[in-house]
Amino acid sequence: MSTIRQSKVARVIQKDVADIFQKEMKNAFGSGLISVTHVFMSPDLSFAKIYLSLFGVQDKEKMLKGIRFEVKEIRRLLGMKIKQQLRIVPEIAFFLDESADYADKMEKVFSTITITPAEPEKKPEVKPKRKKKEE
Repeated sequence: MSTIRQSKVARVIQKDVADIFQKEMKNAFGSGLISVTHVFMSPDLSFAKIYLSLFGVQDKEKMLKGIRFEVKEIRRLLGMKIKQQLRIVPEIAFFLDESADYADKMEKVFSTITITPAEPEKKPEVKPKRKKKEE
């Protein structure tokens, strides 16, 4: 369970890291699109797990390896952006967010399923009740 402070810092880091990938390092990792999907902060705000979604990339693991190689430069740029808001720039680690790939895979599976329509149920015949003759 994250605190309000953790959530706020995570949102700031998510926005700023996305901004770094979009502006400062847009040509460093090729033509793929890098999206920051989640950021999870440690309770003491000294470590951030950053989940990335990579689009338009053939080898995602290779790109992630390149991003991890540049982690010091990304952290330096992040420090320049958040120096007025945080006392300590957190250590950062990048991970692949495969939820979009999983959703795409499940969508394909669901699209291949064919369901035959069920036969309509026959309703039992209900005989109308006879009215009693009044005497």
